[in-house]
Amino acid sequence: MTKRIAIIGAGPSGLAQLRAFQSAKDAGADIPEIVCFEKQSNWGGLWNYTWRTGVDQYGEPVHGSMYRYLWSNGPKEGLEFADYSFEEHFGKQIASYPPRAVLFDYIEGRVKKAGVRDLIRFETVVRRVDFEDGKFTVTVKNLPADEEYSEEFDHVICAPGHFSTPNVPEFKGFESFKGRVLHAHDFRDALEFKDQDILIVGTSYSAEDIGSQCWKYGAKSITVSHRTAPMGHDWPDNWAEVPLLTHVDGNTAHFKDGTSRHVDAVLLCTGYQHHFPFMSEYLRLKTANRLATADLYKGVVWIDNPALFYLGMQDQWFTFNMFDAQAWWVRDVIMDRITLPDRATMEADVTDRVAREDAGEDDYDAIWYQGDYIKELIAETDYPSFDVEGACQAFKAWKGHKKAGIMTFRDNGYKSVITGTMAPKHHTPWKDALDDSLEVYLQN
Repeated sequence: MTKRIAIIGAGPSGLAQLRAFQSAKDAGADIPEIVCFEKQSNWGGLWNYTWRTGVDQYGEPVHGSMYRYLWSNGPKEGLEFADYSFEEHFGKQIASYPPRAVLFDYIEGRVKKAGVRDLIRFETVVRRVDFEDGKFTVTVKNLPADEEYSEEFDHVICAPGHFSTPNVPEFKGFESFKGRVLHAHDFRDALEFKDQDILIVGTSYSAEDIGSQCWKYGAKSITVSHRTAPMGHDWPDNWAEVPLLTHVDGNTAHFKDGTSRHVDAVLLCTGYQHHFPFMSEYLRLKTANRLATADLYKGVVWIDNPALFYLGMQDQWFTFNMFDAQAWWVRDVIMDRITLPDRATMEADVTDRVAREDAGEDDYDAIWYQGDYIKELIAETDYPSFDVEGACQAFKAWKGHKKAGIMTFRDNGYKSVITGTMAPKHHTPWKDALDDSLEVYLQN
């Protein structure tokens, strides 16, 4: 009997899984029956921009944390699909830091070519996943029809991403603050904060990027409050880093070192939770945002039930190509090309990965740690090999360029690890490129 596979999410991880199975089918293999459930009306996950915040038209929590004017904050050479280059998609090599619309077009191009859209049930939210008598029961709701139903599957692949449920701290005075307080999840447009004094809480990549976006589109000043240490970049003159926020009083923000500043808006760049309430408690992944995830053998197999897989749960240097490596490997487990070891061996694998991550001393160790993880997975499948070392070197160069100029690093270019072609310089410096549309970006 043909296996039935449920994939939760049609973002980059879920689409990688669909492409992995399609690749096996193209090679002549018989593949399982696949159903992908996607809450949004289109594929792309995080890259599928919506203006909505809070809840959508069906009363469901808005999944997307994407904002207008986002450009890649890492080189595209570190995420390029091994089986579908940027040059194949665009007919030419493009600059190294594309905006969201360009990356969405690239992601969509590959899955359009693979012809997998018919496997996705859009506007269908997963309500609950249970397991009994060797089968998963997946209960979903067709949102436009307002109808709930359940189906059985042999395997579930959970791939909804983990940058959707915000971690929202509380600070004294927020309830009476005379401006806007929002989490990065609800940030949509830097122009909203033009001519304003902005306070950002947090030092994550979203803090760095949202602050840079607000600076680019005309914020009066940006103040970043850190818990442990400042980011330490060579910021513009109207940018300051201060210790942790203690409280706000009216429009005055007070900090741990006793200083205070006038602020018009507070943006909480305080991270996201791995949050999967639709998974039954005994199937639910609970992990910190780190490179070595808890309870996942090879970073993907749920140890307590090896018929369940999680994709893309790691903190990320690599993205699209790492999801591919995971998806090809999961596909081969499901298709009995890879045999899983006993529980003790799987637990030892998790322990070892955590220890090796903890032994790393800096970001460069973390980059190569994740690069080695990708090499490990693709060595066991037929995913096209690519120059992972070259991608690690691109990330290393990127870190150096950020240190040299936080507002100019996107003006640099790197060599494709798939085609070997050097990225051209973009026609407009990032700080002056106010139109991020696909059409304008691709102009010569």
